[in-house]
Amino acid sequence: MTPKAVAFLAVMAANAAANSAPHEATAVPQYQQSNPWYEDGVNHLKRKPALPTAVAKNIILFVGDGMGVSTVTAARILAGQLAGQSGEEYNLSFDLLPYTGLVKTYNVDAQTPDSAGTMTAIMSGVKTLAGVLGVDENVTRGDCASSIGHTVVSALELAEIAGKATGIVSTARVTHATPAATYAKSPERHWEGISGMPKKAINAGCVDIAAQLIGFESALQARYPSATTINGIEVVMGGGRQHFFPTPSVLNRFGIVRSGRGLRTDGRNLVAEWQAHYPQGQYLSDRAGFEALDTESTQRVLALFSASHMRYDADRGQGKDAEPTLSAMTHTAINILNNQPAGYFLMVEGGRIDHGHHAGSAYHALTDTIAFAKAVQTALDLVNLEDTLILVTADHSHVLTISGYPKRGNPILGKVVSVGSKYPALALDGLPYTTLHYANGRHASTSDTPGRVDLSQVDTEKPSYHQSVQIPLYAETHGGEDVVIYGQGPGAHWASGTQEQNSIFHLMNAAAKLVEKANKTLNRP
Repeated sequence: MTPKAVAFLAVMAANAAANSAPHEATAVPQYQQSNPWYEDGVNHLKRKPALPTAVAKNIILFVGDGMGVSTVTAARILAGQLAGQSGEEYNLSFDLLPYTGLVKTYNVDAQTPDSAGTMTAIMSGVKTLAGVLGVDENVTRGDCASSIGHTVVSALELAEIAGKATGIVSTARVTHATPAATYAKSPERHWEGISGMPKKAINAGCVDIAAQLIGFESALQARYPSATTINGIEVVMGGGRQHFFPTPSVLNRFGIVRSGRGLRTDGRNLVAEWQAHYPQGQYLSDRAGFEALDTESTQRVLALFSASHMRYDADRGQGKDAEPTLSAMTHTAINILNNQPAGYFLMVEGGRIDHGHHAGSAYHALTDTIAFAKAVQTALDLVNLEDTLILVTADHSHVLTISGYPKRGNPILGKVVSVGSKYPALALDGLPYTTLHYANGRHASTSDTPGRVDLSQVDTEKPSYHQSVQIPLYAETHGGEDVVIYGQGPGAHWASGTQEQNSIFHLMNAAAKLVEKANKTLNRP
């Protein structure tokens, strides 16, 4: 083993010891099992019909970040209209899955939630606070010391202990809240890199999220010393390169973080550390390397395609700097993970749906939802649904509304044209209005201009148009209503009715027997 690899393992072992104590008694620690949310999730599943089902060998969890019901409806109509139909009758790939249900998204302390708390609930079976990752509600956000002893085990970690291959794919930074909740433990979601952490947290032993990702295997092994099947996350694909490389001595004039240039202030090059620990692994930073990947021989891959988030699907372009699509990443991830005979757990996030909404751009949110639906179809075409559970859901919704009385087939991004009319409908102020708008967010014209904008000569279907808002804010916010869960494959029949968000973990666990298999590898009953 090289000196770099030895140093890497020593650092990761120290980090693991600082983060949490070993969980030798059982794969899921007792305090997590006795958490009221966890117990409620177990009991919720007991009330479901116990239909005969095969055990799921593989799980693919698709999360459309911010993909509320209005987003799904509008994206469905837009996809149909782009295909030359009126749109309303169209179906996105997951519309056709046989099982659906509703999911309550609130956090323990928030009526309208954030992605860190919601995804932690999905992955651990325990609802928690807004803004925290991989810890229960008995912490104080931003307080490192309070998180010690309150970490929760995720479904991805259980899959690792059970000997399955694991993967994370996202169009956001891989250190962002949704992907991070699969592997990280942090009382603050914004500690993606060490440059964003206060010294007090660092001195208290907390580790930035990027470093946790790179040190995932060693940290998990430190918590479960008797587990012999832990071998690290095989596939990581997305954005966020800036948190893995040290700050360069001189930034380029635009401040752009290119490959090998980052924001880390501790001097560590996490990619080099990953390569030292996994000499057979492949690090990718562009589409050319991605397309040259041999999925049959590749054992593991770390792909960071952008400094921050990846581009919106509509803005990817076709040149040499174009990034791979979410469908392409999903296809490649499945083919690599499928090399593991024990099966796999894969989380795929359409991360930029959320960002389009926050920016008040329905066009980008909806086109990324369409790209997300294509990724789901890619998986459906590729896997055996007799042994693979596919779940599609959202962590939360947004305040996008579909209103007015537009006639059928009216452009979903256009102005309202009522049934029987050829001209845009006018509001009481004599101005036309669009079918889509946001309850709050940035103003359609400028952030500081009150009142409505005259849209008579404005092309609201252009990608650059931002929808009107009712309440002016710096950015649009999440919504608090239920989201939908869709499912197919072993155990998918439990994705029905109305359920707490943390019940999704218990559904996945029951379908694949994750806890049971993980406990067996620990030589426990």
